[in-house]
Amino acid sequence: MKAETIHIDSEYIRLQDLLKLTGLAATGGMAKVVIQNGEVRVNGEVCTMRGKKLRAGDTAEYDGTAVTVE
Repeated sequence: MKAETIHIDSEYIRLQDLLKLTGLAATGGMAKVVIQNGEVRVNGEVCTMRGKKLRAGDTAEYDGTAVTVE
């Protein structure tokens, strides 16, 4: 599994925005579909909430890539 780290300046980043920012989803529509289909895991659990707030220390996994928020 490929691992990445993303640094944010705000308190949190929404899951769909994280997928777009890291390039794991090309568009917001694609991010919406993969999240709603249960293809994304947050902290090891399937997450279907595209507005899920990820804070420092959280990890999102999709398509063989894990992204940790710092």
